[in-house]
Amino acid sequence: MENHRTAQISGTGSYLPANLLTNKDLESLVETSDQWIRERTGIVERHIAAPQEATSDLAFQAARQALDAAQLSAQDLDGILVATVTPDQVMPNTACFLQSRLGCKSIMALDVSAACSGFLYALTIADQFICSGKFKHILVIGAETLSRIINPTDRQTCILFGDGAGAVVLSANTNNPSSKSAILSSSLGANGSLGDLLSLPGGGSRLPFNQDVLDQKLYFVHMKGREIFKSAVRTMSDRALECLNQAQYPLDKVDWFIMHQANLRIIEAVADHLNIPKQKILTNIDQTGNTSSASIPILFNQSIDKNLVQRGQTILMAAFGAGLTSGGILLQY
Repeated sequence: MENHRTAQISGTGSYLPANLLTNKDLESLVETSDQWIRERTGIVERHIAAPQEATSDLAFQAARQALDAAQLSAQDLDGILVATVTPDQVMPNTACFLQSRLGCKSIMALDVSAACSGFLYALTIADQFICSGKFKHILVIGAETLSRIINPTDRQTCILFGDGAGAVVLSANTNNPSSKSAILSSSLGANGSLGDLLSLPGGGSRLPFNQDVLDQKLYFVHMKGREIFKSAVRTMSDRALECLNQAQYPLDKVDWFIMHQANLRIIEAVADHLNIPKQKILTNIDQTGNTSSASIPILFNQSIDKNLVQRGQTILMAAFGAGLTSGGILLQY
C-alpha cells in the first residue's frame, strides 16, 4: 500500500435543473417582495427540480461532467461519496442509486449527512482514503432537492433554498508526483447543542410519520435565522483560520475564497471579519439560492468553467450547516 500520497481534484461538474423560481414568482405565493429578498439574502432566483427529478438524477448529471473532465470512466472509480440531506429514499442510500446508474464496479457507495457542510466533510473523508493508499479515484458529490422539504408557505425558508448538484473527482497524484495540486489542510467541527436552530423534526425514529407530524408540518425544514447568522459567521471564520494555521499558509496568499452560498450578508460578514478582499470572493447565490451541500461544488465548477479558478491557484472553502456542523478546506487546484 502506498503512503504519503497527495490527492488532487482531477475533474469537476455541476447541474442545475431547468425550472426557475424567481423572486417575482414568490411575490404571488407568500407575503414578500423581490427587493426585500435581494436586500436580505442576495438571492434573485433559484432552480427547482422537475417532479420526475430526484437527488440521484441531479447527482448523475454532475457526475458525468466531472468524470469527463477527469478523462475517466465510471469503471475507474474506487468509491462514491454523496453529501445530501435529501436522499432519494431512506434506503438504499443515494450513492448506491448513483453507482448503479453510472455503471460502476462493486465499489464503496456512501451518503454523508452533514447538511450544508456535507461536501467538505465528504471531500475530507475522500482525501484520507486516497492519501492512505487505499483508493486512487473517488467521486465526491453534493446534491440536493431542497424544494421537497421546504414549506412553500413559510416565507422565512421558501425564499432561500434551491436544488442542484456539484461533483468532483478526487484522484491520487501517483501519475504526476511533481504536481503541486493537493488538499493542503482541512478542519471539521460541530456543535450539537445548537441543532434546534435548523432542523427537520419529522420522519425519523423520534417522530415517525403519523397524522400529528403531518398536521404540524414537521416534515418541513424549521429554521431560526437570526441565531444561525451569528453562529455561521463565527464558525466559518474559525474553520478558515484553522485551515490556514494547519498549512502555515498566509491568508493574503489565497487566490480565491469559496464560502457556502447561504446568504450574501453572511458571506460579507465573514469577509469583513477576516479582512478578505472582496475581489477574491466568488459567489453565485443570486442565481442559485442556498443549495446546501451542493453550493460549494457548483460554484467551484462554474468558476473553473469561467476560467476564474485556474490550475496552481489556492482556494479556501468554508461552510456551516444544520447540526450545527462546519467545515473548511484549503486546497491547491
